[in-house]
Amino acid sequence: MGSSNQSANLDDDDNAITTIPSTVNAYLSPSYWDERFTKEEQYEWFKDYSHFRHLIQPHLTPHSSVLELGCGNSQMCEELHRDGAINITCIDLSTVAVERMQKRLLSQGLKDIKVLQADMIELPFEDECFDLVIEKGTMDVLFVDSGDPWNPRPETMSKVMATLKGVHRVLKADGTFISITFGQPHFRRPIFNAPEFSWSVEYATFGETFHYFVYVLKKGKRLSYDDVPVKRFEAAPINLFHEELESEDFAFRINVDELNG
Repeated sequence: MGSSNQSANLDDDDNAITTIPSTVNAYLSPSYWDERFTKEEQYEWFKDYSHFRHLIQPHLTPHSSVLELGCGNSQMCEELHRDGAINITCIDLSTVAVERMQKRLLSQGLKDIKVLQADMIELPFEDECFDLVIEKGTMDVLFVDSGDPWNPRPETMSKVMATLKGVHRVLKADGTFISITFGQPHFRRPIFNAPEFSWSVEYATFGETFHYFVYVLKKGKRLSYDDVPVKRFEAAPINLFHEELESEDFAFRINVDELNG
């Protein structure tokens, strides 16, 4: 992490100009996102849906009520809709992102996808109202100023736990939370396994040189409140080569080997 000399990145997949901040702390500023979304049409953090679709589909049905945290200008909600989910709610902290997403979806005739301005730290929904909550890189933003990844700052943990408690609250009794992240099990396990939560924790990865992690947390399925290991489930590999790693994704990557070196 640190400063970048780049002012923009041209994403070959969608030809979108992506503004890269001079410091990762800018990712915590709502004004940064408003300005960015004013200029940027579409950008996919941690790869697009096709790379992890096989990990999402088993948890998705036409009857699923789905909440996406931090939709930004990603196309994930459209992809979930194409996969059969019709009851989708997207939230983002940026009013610019929300307004532009609403217009984009309406232009495609997707009137049944709701897009709301809301903070994931204070979810404005009733208890147990979603079957599936999903986020891709949104929670990673909370960790950009966390300090020591083995012992994050209290301010960081307060926001992270508030988010997870909110997700746990709005999930139905047998609901599922899916988190797509660079956060390795070494760092996520103690958080996801906090005693406040009744979910089981499993994960899979996609990528080759660099691994993205897909955590699947199933509410009400926790077998023990001891500090149990996180179970890895097997999935068909999707290769992701070094040059495919978006430049901004490096901002959220923690290399355990480098930390221990």
